[in-house]
Amino acid sequence: MVRPTPQRPARNGFSLVEMMVVLMVMGLLATVAVLTMPGDERRLREEAERFAARTLAARDEAIIGARPIALVVSERGYYFERRMEGQWQPLPGKGFDLTGWAAGTTASAGRQRVVIDSLGLASSDAAVRLTRDGKTLVVQLRRDGKVTLDAG
Repeated sequence: MVRPTPQRPARNGFSLVEMMVVLMVMGLLATVAVLTMPGDERRLREEAERFAARTLAARDEAIIGARPIALVVSERGYYFERRMEGQWQPLPGKGFDLTGWAAGTTASAGRQRVVIDSLGLASSDAAVRLTRDGKTLVVQLRRDGKVTLDAG
């Protein structure tokens, strides 16, 4: 006599392994979304890096053009000037004109004017402290023309 095999009820729902895989994928996607959103610390770093890059570009322009360039920094923003026809005039070109600090970023630099000569050397050391929501970064221009970005 052959015994009939018992019928298993139809499977409804997901197994524990399937649920764990779905939760892991959702967690990874949430992590990616959070990491790609710009936070205040990231915005501060971008602002400081932009200022440092423009300062280095002005240094290179002074060397290539064989004429001094001045960096003028204040709490409101910064700009670059070139000595032409016996006087300081705004340096033309994208990135060298008057640039204000991003909204929410404050700078404690006082009013500083640093002249970069045709050899790329600065007339004095300068430090600009940028702050945003309690986070601080310091951009330093040294006499040898080197620009560094440090945590405050």
